[in-house]
Amino acid sequence: MKKLLKIELKKILSYKIFWILFGLYFIFLILGLLMAEFMINNMIDNMNKQIPLLLPHVNIYFFPDVWQNIAFFATIRYVLIFPAIVIIILITNEFTFKTIRQGVINGMSKLEFLCSKLYIIILSSIIITFFLGIGSLIIGLSHTSGTTLEMVFEKIPFLLGFFITILTFQIYAFFFGFIFRNTGLSIALFTLYTLIIEPIVYYFLKSPLVFKNNISPYLPVNSALRITEYPAIPVLKKIMGLNLQDGISFTTSVIPLLYAAIMIGIVFWVIEKKDL
Repeated sequence: MKKLLKIELKKILSYKIFWILFGLYFIFLILGLLMAEFMINNMIDNMNKQIPLLLPHVNIYFFPDVWQNIAFFATIRYVLIFPAIVIIILITNEFTFKTIRQGVINGMSKLEFLCSKLYIIILSSIIITFFLGIGSLIIGLSHTSGTTLEMVFEKIPFLLGFFITILTFQIYAFFFGFIFRNTGLSIALFTLYTLIIEPIVYYFLKSPLVFKNNISPYLPVNSALRITEYPAIPVLKKIMGLNLQDGISFTTSVIPLLYAAIMIGIVFWVIEKKDL
């Protein structure tokens, strides 16, 4: 495992696009998280001008809800697309520059090559989750007075939910990269499916035109995003009647992991059958 990780990390250090995309990801993530409360309260101000019932401003950065709120805003699909594209580039470059073939010639098995990419996905997911956790802790402590250990860590399982979401999202990208092997095509199809096709299918399945069903929540990308489905903002319950989450569900967390396992299995089968 260490040997495979060292090989992959050596490759990554020379990829400028890797650092650029991850830099953009963290910039957008930080800006989005810091501006989220302002944007929500701005929306509330606009709504208050149109409805007789005045809605109070919200504070999304206090304990224990900060874990849930940060996890929710960090798992918006438009933000998750950045690390996913990085994974696609890392994989498709192996086919573009024939380094996968050279690796196999040098004695690396196809399984080891597959595992090396999965190790990078797991490592990047851990690193991103770690920084998100540290950031959430700092933000929460700076916005909450009279904290106790119980209050601080009450909703920390949402951080685990974020880890599962970003892990599975990157594995979905891993799947597209290995199946299509071309950088531009893989990114285009992954982005198209994630941002356009699946949302259209989601709302189509929920429309009155289709037989009554509960399929939409179990679509691959949506199943990952459902782990933290809503932020802990009481006004959402008041206006929209939403049942806000108290914690992450075991069943909801397992579904995207099952999709990820199936995709890994398909990739391994394809690599075994096709020439590199």
